[in-house]
Amino acid sequence: MENRNRLLLTIVIIIGFIITSVILGRSLQRFKTEDRTISVKGFSEREVKSDLVVWTIRTRIASNDLSEGSKSIEEAKNKVIEFLLRNNIKQEDIIQKDLIVNDKKAQEYNNPVGDTYRFIIDKIIQVRSSEVDNVQKVSRMTDELLKAGVVLSNRNEYEGSVKFFFTKLNEIKPDMLSEATRNAREAAEKFAKESNTRLGDLRKATQGLFTIIDRDDFLSGQTNYGMSGSDLYKKVRVVVNVDYSIK
Repeated sequence: MENRNRLLLTIVIIIGFIITSVILGRSLQRFKTEDRTISVKGFSEREVKSDLVVWTIRTRIASNDLSEGSKSIEEAKNKVIEFLLRNNIKQEDIIQKDLIVNDKKAQEYNNPVGDTYRFIIDKIIQVRSSEVDNVQKVSRMTDELLKAGVVLSNRNEYEGSVKFFFTKLNEIKPDMLSEATRNAREAAEKFAKESNTRLGDLRKATQGLFTIIDRDDFLSGQTNYGMSGSDLYKKVRVVVNVDYSIK
């Protein structure tokens, strides 16, 4: 009886080992089949023309008399607007912005000794237009303002220069994403062919950010992604990451 029980126990243990081995073997086979993947990148590029231009013009007057300075800055402002209108800049595209008065004697840490003028008055005028070619041309004619006695001042790199923007990204996004995805599949198919495997289903796709940079920056290798610039033409780029199964 005892020998019979031992035999049954041995048979049960052997059957358990067999079942476990079968399950483990199938799991390993499924793991090898299902988890063989490759990751590839696809990209798409477009050269586009800006469709919006912003030109910030700052004119400046220095004076010891505030009333006299106010009249002078008003005259300078009118000359700037007349110059713009005369060169086919639309009235609705001209925005009169800040009037800034700097009283040097009112500054706590200012040393007025040697200063010729007490008041510095700035007037800011901005052109915001979709007529990018004309604004670019007119921005190169500011010597006419200088000859008319209008003093232009640039307080920082964003003033006194023309900034171009591309605002129609949504119109080209679908085509660019399709092209980037095709590009990724071509790379995956080439890999599969060279490694003697077959390309399977798409497992996962991740879209990268769209970047817009000046064309000249792109050619020179600079990467001021997402920022506007002085170039009328831009480079738009997107990269996608795609995972494919291989068989």
